[in-house]
Amino acid sequence: QVQFVESGGGLVQPGGSLRLSCAATQIINNVRIVAWYCQVSGKQRELVASITSGGFTDYSDSAKGRFTISSDNAKTTWSLQMNNLKSEDTAVYYCNLVPPAETFWGQGTQVTVSS
Repeated sequence: QVQFVESGGGLVQPGGSLRLSCAATQIINNVRIVAWYCQVSGKQRELVASITSGGFTDYSDSAKGRFTISSDNAKTTWSLQMNNLKSEDTAVYYCNLVPPAETFWGQGTQVTVSS
C-alpha cells in the first residue's frame, strides 16, 4: 500500500528554518500535483504548498514568500523549505496528492516553532 513518509520536522525558534522532505513508499504513476498540508490538533488539514508535475507551484497566503516547495527530477521526493518560521506554523506537516488520496496519508512530521 502506498504511503507518503515525511521527515525533517523539529523544534525551531521563531525566525528559524527547516527543510521537510517526503517520499512515497512505492512509485505512484501519473502524479500530477503533490502538496504539503499542515494540521493543528483539533483542526482540519490545510494545504500549505503544491507543485505540479510541470513544476508550477502554489502557496497558501501564510506560506507565500517564506516557504518553497520543490521536487527532485525523478519526481520521487518532495521538499518544503520553510524560512522565517512563526509560532503559528506549529503543526504536523504531511504530503499527499491534490486532491488527497485518503490511504496515502503518512504519519507526518511535527514542526514546533517556539522560543
